[in-house]
Amino acid sequence: MNKKIEKKIVAYKVVTEKEVAIEKAAEAESNIIQMHEKVSRPEALAGSTYKIKTPMSDHAMYLTINDIILNEGTDHELRRPFEIFLNSKNMDQFQWIAALTRVISAVFRKGGDCTFLVEELKAIFDPQGGYFKPGGRFMPSLVAEIGWAIEDHLQKIGMMTKPEIPEHQQKIMDEKRADFEQATAAPQEANDFPPTAEVCRKCSVKATILMDGCMTCLNCGESKCG
Repeated sequence: MNKKIEKKIVAYKVVTEKEVAIEKAAEAESNIIQMHEKVSRPEALAGSTYKIKTPMSDHAMYLTINDIILNEGTDHELRRPFEIFLNSKNMDQFQWIAALTRVISAVFRKGGDCTFLVEELKAIFDPQGGYFKPGGRFMPSLVAEIGWAIEDHLQKIGMMTKPEIPEHQQKIMDEKRADFEQATAAPQEANDFPPTAEVCRKCSVKATILMDGCMTCLNCGESKCG
């Protein structure tokens, strides 16, 4: 197709390959799908189910979190939580279970940073008191345990990172544990903590022991001695 130039040419510019590549990259960036409330639900979603058993109920609860995969097969592939379900034989809790799952699912589908839900749920305390999980972790409420399950799931899909204990601090913890077991002549399993341990104020795990006049947590390394 011919095009008539009616004005005088006063300047010109040759487009380089680098500029073309930048333009294409910008175009590709604009086509990346981000999580938002208008993203339609696919026919099938991948997910995980977590069993929650508390001493306050005879029936276990099953927490299922389904994820949606965005930009599948590209360099911008993302896995994000899309919906959550709670199922239990205990129908006494049906109303608040239905309400909680709908609210959390709505936050997931809204997009953006949904990790704040974890801290909000973990901060819920039952006025009748909490309970200890196997391994010594204290759960202040059933809602808090749901928060821990969501945190575990978000860590698995890469939305949250698990805090790592520095190597030197881990070495000190191992030495403290070995000294305590030698002094009490009661070796513990790898995932168990001494029965006389106290609850750590930082990680809420019953793993704080007194050694050499210093309270030290064998789970997270928290110590009053620095």
